[in-house]
Amino acid sequence: MTKAAELAKMGEVLTNSQIGGRRNIVINGAMQVAQRGTSTTLAHDGTTDGYSPDRFRFTMGGTHEQLDGTVAQVADHPTSANGKSLKWTTGTAESSYDADEYVYIVQKIEAQNLQHLEYGNSNAKAITISFYVKSSITGTYAFGLYKEDSTARIFNKTYTIDSANTWEKKTLTFVGDTDSGAGIVNDNGTGLYVSWHLSAGTNIKGGGSVGAWKNYSGLTDWADGQATNAIMTTASATFQITECQLEVGSQATPFEHRSFGEELALCQRYYTREGAGSGGVYKRLADGICSTTTAADFMVNLSTPLRATPTLETSGNVNHYVMYSANALDVVTALALNNDSDDGTFNHSVSFYGTVGSGLVAGDSVQLITNANASYYLALDAEL
Repeated sequence: MTKAAELAKMGEVLTNSQIGGRRNIVINGAMQVAQRGTSTTLAHDGTTDGYSPDRFRFTMGGTHEQLDGTVAQVADHPTSANGKSLKWTTGTAESSYDADEYVYIVQKIEAQNLQHLEYGNSNAKAITISFYVKSSITGTYAFGLYKEDSTARIFNKTYTIDSANTWEKKTLTFVGDTDSGAGIVNDNGTGLYVSWHLSAGTNIKGGGSVGAWKNYSGLTDWADGQATNAIMTTASATFQITECQLEVGSQATPFEHRSFGEELALCQRYYTREGAGSGGVYKRLADGICSTTTAADFMVNLSTPLRATPTLETSGNVNHYVMYSANALDVVTALALNNDSDDGTFNHSVSFYGTVGSGLVAGDSVQLITNANASYYLALDAEL
């Protein structure tokens, strides 16, 4: 082994052990967790954004008139026979691409997880994104960082997909933002948007945000540098990413593999779901106490503290649930959060109430369960 190779190997060993630690700022970068399901259908005239896998949001913007497709967690990976990736597949394509149209994949990073970047002063640190990408459409694509609070700031860079339907690894480094308005507020709001752009009309680029940090001046900065829209104008076109890693420094290190349990817990700070396929058609979702003959209060203990006050997400309709008490089932007529928890911070529990037409006994214990369908679920959403 040459001296150069020996030093390189030593650096890799150090990265993966003594000085490696927690490096990846992105959550679920290996696309392992998909609590909402492994596929989401999106359409210009229906749902225009969605998550699959967790923490990666696919968004259509502008006035798309024909576009639809699916974003999914798939078993296709550049280095592992059993690894996962995020995949967009265009169904109905746009016949042409209008000036105000754009599509991107984004993970929003919580602001208090970015304080070590020290943005807003001379100590601001460089960060490096690395990821594998695979697409049926070659060309130049934009990748961007955007900070929305205080003074909004943006920085886009470009990369090229050289070969169709081939996994390629890309690495981009962004200098730290030393501007006085670049500081990231130390709270549980959004710190940075980390965005992969798939298409952008002429009104969504050209603002000069490629190559350096600048004050965000509107949508002309959003996807600056994006040179192809063919994914959205080509039926069955595909775009995939995996092993997405954002880390401090100007060098990309080997991908940080976290256990599934750890990655799931990180995702559950932003979204957690019960039901949908596990536990049979009558899945117990929560335990509670009947407060009247038509109402009950429930408490859900949290395995992971939620980022903020959540919204209660149902699988479509409140009649997807029944209350089981005194050996009787009563169909739910309403469900709503109480907007409180045991300590006011949603660190340990969330409470909510439900109503039925009749049949409960005040003071009796009660269970909230799914109504004879394995696909029904209840979720708490605290996404950024």
